[in-house]
Amino acid sequence: MRKAFLLFLLLTSGLFSTKLSANNPETVIGSISGTVVDNAMNQPVAYAAIVIKTEDGAETVTGSITTEDGDFEIKKLPEGSYILEVQFIGYKTHSQKLEITKNNRNVKVGTITLMEEARNLDEVEVVAERTTIEQRVDRKVINVGKDLTTAGATASDIMNNIPSVNVDAQTGDITLRGNSNVRVMVDGKLSNVPVAQLLRQIPSTSIKSIELITNPSAKYNPEGMSGIINIVLHKNANIGFNGNINMGLTKGIEAKFNSSIDLNYRSGKFNFYGNYGNNIGKWVNDGTILRNDENSLQAFDFFNNNKSHLYKLGVDFYLNDKNTISFFTNQNIFDGDGDGITAVSYFNDQSRNLTQFFNDESSNRSEQYNFDYKLDFGKEGHNIELEIDHNSFESEQDANFRSVGSTLFPDYMDFVDTERTQTIANLDYVNPLDSISKLELGVESRLFETDVDYSSTGLSFNSSGNLIPTPSTDFKYNMDIYSAYATFSQNRGKWSYQVGARIENVEVQADTNRVRAFTDKYTQIYPSAFVTYNPDEKNQLQVSYSRRVDRPGLQQVNPIREWATPLISSFGNPSLEPQFTSSIETNYTRRIKNGSITAGVFYRSISDEINRAVYVDRLDFNRLILTFDNFDNTSAYGFELSTNYRPTKWWSINGSFDFFSQTQRGITESLSGDSPDPTENDIIVEEVEVDNTAWNLRMNNSFTVTKKLTLQAFGFYRGNNRTIQFTAKPMYFVNLGARYSFAQGKGTISFNYNDIFNTMFFDFDGERPYNQEGGFNWESNNVYVGMSYRFGSGKNRAKQRKRRDSNTKQSGGGIL
Repeated sequence: MRKAFLLFLLLTSGLFSTKLSANNPETVIGSISGTVVDNAMNQPVAYAAIVIKTEDGAETVTGSITTEDGDFEIKKLPEGSYILEVQFIGYKTHSQKLEITKNNRNVKVGTITLMEEARNLDEVEVVAERTTIEQRVDRKVINVGKDLTTAGATASDIMNNIPSVNVDAQTGDITLRGNSNVRVMVDGKLSNVPVAQLLRQIPSTSIKSIELITNPSAKYNPEGMSGIINIVLHKNANIGFNGNINMGLTKGIEAKFNSSIDLNYRSGKFNFYGNYGNNIGKWVNDGTILRNDENSLQAFDFFNNNKSHLYKLGVDFYLNDKNTISFFTNQNIFDGDGDGITAVSYFNDQSRNLTQFFNDESSNRSEQYNFDYKLDFGKEGHNIELEIDHNSFESEQDANFRSVGSTLFPDYMDFVDTERTQTIANLDYVNPLDSISKLELGVESRLFETDVDYSSTGLSFNSSGNLIPTPSTDFKYNMDIYSAYATFSQNRGKWSYQVGARIENVEVQADTNRVRAFTDKYTQIYPSAFVTYNPDEKNQLQVSYSRRVDRPGLQQVNPIREWATPLISSFGNPSLEPQFTSSIETNYTRRIKNGSITAGVFYRSISDEINRAVYVDRLDFNRLILTFDNFDNTSAYGFELSTNYRPTKWWSINGSFDFFSQTQRGITESLSGDSPDPTENDIIVEEVEVDNTAWNLRMNNSFTVTKKLTLQAFGFYRGNNRTIQFTAKPMYFVNLGARYSFAQGKGTISFNYNDIFNTMFFDFDGERPYNQEGGFNWESNNVYVGMSYRFGSGKNRAKQRKRRDSNTKQSGGGIL
C-alpha cells in the first residue's frame, strides 16, 4: 500500500493550486469525506491520492491522501461543482461528480471501492515486475523488480546494477558517486556487521527497494560524505500464517549456495515474524603486480571458504489504534577460512625469490536488539516515537604466515580479537502544524566502544634496527555522540521547502596499552535546506544543501597491522581528524508517457580530506607502509542521468549514466639510487595531487515473452578510474537472465549467466610509489539458478504499522 506514497510525493504540488483562498471565509463553506477500500480484500487503501478537479476536469483545485484507515476529508471547499478522483498505483482511477451547495455543505461519499487494473494474487507480497526509479524529496528510490532480482543471488551481487553505486567484487567495499565514505543501513538501522559480509547475507529476493540518500536532511545523522544507502526489505503483516522460501546456487570456479526462509503470523493485536538466511561457499581470486623498476613480479592466489548465517525474530504489538510496541533481534554468525600464496620473483636476482603462504581462520558474531514504542495523537501525522537499539560484535582472527626461499621473512602468527558495541537511543516528535506545515524534533545519544586485542609470535625491528618479539597491543576506541535536530517543512502551491539543523557534541578517545593514541572533542552544527518546485504533474525540480562529516573509521585509526604481504603492510593512523563536507545538488524529474527521466548535478567542498599515504618503512627499507592521513581542502562534482522507459508492453528499459570528478591529494615515498643496500639510497617524498574523472554506464532490458516467462539482458561499463597509487583501466560485463513463474505466480525459477564474455577484471597501471602494472581476477563469469516460493493465507490484509523506513534519520554513523 505504501507505494501510493511515491505517487503522492510526485503529485503533491499539482494538487494545490490557487483556486482556493483560505483567506476568504465568505467563499469557503464545505467539505468532502469518505473511505477508500480495495475490491480484492475489502481492506482500507492507505496513501491513495485524492484529487479535486474543476467541473470540466481541466484544472486541479486541491487534494490530499488517505490515512492508514483509508479515510479522507477535504475541507474549506467553496460552493460549486467538482470532479472527485481517487488514484492509486495498480488500481483503476475512480472518478465521480460532486456538488457543494448551501444546503449540502458536507458531502459524504461513503465507501469508494477501487478496482484493480490486473488481478492480484492472494500472496505474502507481490514483487513488482520491473524496477522503477523515483526521485523523492530527499532521496532516490529504486523499487527493486523481478528484472533486477534475477541479476544476482545477494544484495552484494545486484548493487552494481544500481545507479551511482559500485561494489568491489574482491573486497566487497561499496562506493556511492565514486566515494567510499557512505553509510549502509538495512530497514533504517545501522549494523555492527562488516558491510561486505552483511551485503552477502541478504538474498536479493528479500529486497523491496534501495534508497540512495545522497544529500540527507538534518534529521539524519551527518556521517558519510557521499550519503546513505538504505536497503528496505519486504515486510508482511497479512492475517494468518504466511511465508516465503528462497534457494540459490552460483557456480563459477567454485560453488556458492544461499537460502532463506521468511515466516509471519498475524492474529489480533499481535504480528510475529522471523527469518533465517545463509550464504555458504568457496571463493577464488588471483592477481599479479609487475614492478618495472626492479623487474620483479608478485603473483597472488587466494582461496576462501566462508559460511554465514542470519537470524531475525520480531513482534509488533498493536495495543490500540494509537499505541504500538515493537521488538526484534538480529543474530549474525560468520565463519571463514582463507588461504593465500604470494610468490615474489626477482628476474635480475633470483636469490631474492621468496614465496609466502598465508592462512586465515576467522569468525564473528553480531547481536542486535531493538525496541520501539510509537504513540499517535488524535491529529493525523502527529506522533512521538522512542527507539532503543543495542548492537554487539565479537570476532576472532588467527593468521599464520610461512615463508620459503628467504630468511628475511621468518614464519609467524598473528592473533586479533575484536569486541565492538554500539547503543543508540532516540526520541522523535512529528507535528503537522496545519494542512501545509510540519515540524519535526528529535534528540539522540550514540555510544560506541571498540576493543582490539593483538598478539603475534613474529619478530619486529625496534628503533635501533634490532629484531625483537612483536609486542602485544590492546587498542581501545570509544566515541560518544549526543545530538538534537529540528526541521520545518511547508507546501505552498507549486513550491515546497524544508529547512533544518542538527547540533552534535562528540567525544573521541583512542588508547593503546603503551601510549594514549588520540583524544578529540568538538561540537558542530549541520544545517540543511531543500526547495522543490512542481510546475505541473509531469515536472519536478529540486535544489538541496547539507553539511556532513566523515569521522575516521576503525580501520583508518587502528594502529594494529591490518594485513601484510612480503613487501607492504597496512596500518591505521590514530591521529586522523574528521573531514567535513558541504554539498549542494540539483535534481530534475520529467515524467513522460511510458516512463520517466531524472537528471541531477552535485558539487562538494571538502576540508581536511582523508586519503591514502604510502611511506617507506624506516625499520625495513625493502617494505612499504600503507596508511591514511589528512590533507588540504579539495572539491568534487558530478552528473547523473537515469531513465525508466517502456517502448512496448513486452519490453522495458532501465538505464543510467553517472559521471564524477574529484581532486585527490596524498603522499607517497620511494627510494632513489642503485645501491643494493636500500639503506644507502635516498627517500623521496612526493606530495601528490590527482584529478580523477570517471564514469559508469548501466542498461537493463526486460522482455516479457509470456505471462510466465521473462528474459533480461544487463550491461555495465566503467571508465578509467584514478587514485593516488594507480589508474584502473576500463571494465565491463554483460549478464543474461530468465525468470519463469509457476503455481499461479507464487513460485519463480530464475536462471542467470553472468559476465558472459568473461571481461570483468581489475587491470591497472601505477607510477607511485613505483612504476608498476598488474591485474586481479575473480569468479565474475558464473551461472546462477534460484527458486522462490510464497505460501500462506495472504487474505484480509491487516492494518500495517507505518514503517520507520520513511524517517530513517537514526542510522547515519558508526565506526564500521
